[in-house]
Amino acid sequence: MSEAAEDSLTIRPARRSILPALALGLACILSFGALLSLRPHVPGDAPIARSLDEILLWSSLLPRAAVAVIAGAALGLAGALLQRVLRNPVADASTLGIASGAQLALTLALSFSPVVAGVSRELTAFSGGLLAVTIVLALSWRRRLDPVTVAVSGMIVGLITASLSVTLILARGEYALSINIWGAGALNQQDWSVALSLAPRLLVGILLAALLTKPLAVLALDDASARSLGLVLLWVRLAILVLSVWLSASVTAAVGVIGFLGLAAPATARICGARTTGQFMMAAPLTGAAILFIGDCLTQILGTGFSDLAPTGAAIALLGGPLLLVLLPRVHGVSTATQAGSAVARHLRRPATTLCIMAAGVILVLALALTVSPTLDGWSVATGSLLFELLPFRLPRILAAGGAGAMLGAAGFVIQRVTGNPIASPEVLGVSSGGGAGLTLALLLTGMPSGFIMLVSTASGSLLAFLLMMAIAGKSGFSSERLLLAGIAVSAFCMAIVTIMLAQGDMRSYVLLNWMAGSTSGAGSFEAWSSILSLVVLTAPLFFMTRWLTILPLGVGLSRGLGVGVVRPRFILAVFAALMTAVASLLVGPLSLTGLIAPHLARLLGFRTPQHQLVATIMLGAGILVCADWLARIVIYPYQVPVGLFAALIGGPYLLWLLGRKETVA
Repeated sequence: MSEAAEDSLTIRPARRSILPALALGLACILSFGALLSLRPHVPGDAPIARSLDEILLWSSLLPRAAVAVIAGAALGLAGALLQRVLRNPVADASTLGIASGAQLALTLALSFSPVVAGVSRELTAFSGGLLAVTIVLALSWRRRLDPVTVAVSGMIVGLITASLSVTLILARGEYALSINIWGAGALNQQDWSVALSLAPRLLVGILLAALLTKPLAVLALDDASARSLGLVLLWVRLAILVLSVWLSASVTAAVGVIGFLGLAAPATARICGARTTGQFMMAAPLTGAAILFIGDCLTQILGTGFSDLAPTGAAIALLGGPLLLVLLPRVHGVSTATQAGSAVARHLRRPATTLCIMAAGVILVLALALTVSPTLDGWSVATGSLLFELLPFRLPRILAAGGAGAMLGAAGFVIQRVTGNPIASPEVLGVSSGGGAGLTLALLLTGMPSGFIMLVSTASGSLLAFLLMMAIAGKSGFSSERLLLAGIAVSAFCMAIVTIMLAQGDMRSYVLLNWMAGSTSGAGSFEAWSSILSLVVLTAPLFFMTRWLTILPLGVGLSRGLGVGVVRPRFILAVFAALMTAVASLLVGPLSLTGLIAPHLARLLGFRTPQHQLVATIMLGAGILVCADWLARIVIYPYQVPVGLFAALIGGPYLLWLLGRKETVA
């Protein structure tokens, strides 16, 4: 269909949609007018106060408004370009890992080479964002950039970069924490320098996007049709991707991470009537500017207390989860990443023997973690009286890590069985992030809660997140694609809540950072007994539910045909999975990826029946985290790496390899 024909077909819808555009413009005017009238004035002598008010107006308020408009337009344009070039309605700098990659690169540079970062902050952010999106697209290329595969790959890359960022923050102390506060996306300005720096970049981006309008219109067709029209797909896609990453990185380098605005702006542009490529490329920057401008005005109107609590970037990020949920019906296609792939690598003839060997391996790892460690004089093996002296320090953290790993493995196994999705896990579906949101609310309400309150709040958040995700996915018949995107949406919303607390920079931020890191260095008898007792209480009933675990992956129709209801078994299993995730995440953080790795390893080893897979997954999860805890203590002795982060850094490359395969082992 020609552009002209497309225009003719969209005249009527555009007319019907003029009201949202007018409402958005009116909201901009009213919000800025309210800000000007309600902003606090400098007290004191009238002439001096008036002069200071004018200085604040021209040096702070107006530059901030300009930055909001320019940054919003740049992110809106970047999001529109990404969605067009990838044919993906959920593509933006946040879902593709661009923002997290840019922030990690800046954190690295500012932590170890502030001079380099100061000279080329934009180039540093651009390099990090480009590397992140390159990894995501490389993982998705074999599956033809399937929207779900792209989203899952972007989330996993985001989890890995988050692990590295938290590690740096904990290692560098208050300095790096200040970087994290900046990364929440604060628009505070003291002069016009940022606005004058971003404005030319936005102008260049708009001009280049205008030149790419026709190629973008052709890209809306399938690849074969685009090639028949003479379009060199590789180079055009590369140019558009580089432009998008550059725009996003420029904003990130200037004001920090403003998440999901690149998702919100194109969606709002469609609501306002944009249909053709030209309309879309024009409307997306305008709506992005309007959304960020209105959001920033509202944060200022609500007062400095709210601005300090929720920086503009973090407040805008709260839109990410709901927007992803709204966009779920627009996602089409079937991802091979979520389908049952080839058969398992091999079939075990004697699974019981293999389980015994695995049990012996776990015991060996426990023994190594208890006895072997480096010293200033070299390696030592603790025996006899020395071992008894070290037991009160080493044994609780080993038991806490092992129990948490076993529960995460079991939770991942249950979630994959309930959803029939081999890529599902507590980390991917937002269950772990829900626990973080619950912990954040507890910190807001109580200050420094007790261990019991932290456990209850984390469990409540995990359960609510999982039930919300299941309820949303249930409307689409638990489609694998919709399920994953629903989980990513819930995770995005919950992590935005966590980000708000991290931006405070007080002791509560350190509590959350330690939770995200999953450090077991402070584990005592309470944590050890909680881990072991929770493991026994929550996993033992699963062995009496193996019929459900066998039949549910077959789908709703077959499950009901075999006499197994769907709602009640799923709810019961969801409760167990959420509780296990909550307890484990409280001990080792939400970033370990053990819940995704352990079930896959069990299948790769050849275990077929749910009973054998469950036992193997429990042992593998325990072994992975005990081994990670041991290695985290010794790799940079005398310093320690938090076990959750160490496990994520080990498991992340495996998951990237898994996603890069043409088929996922089922």
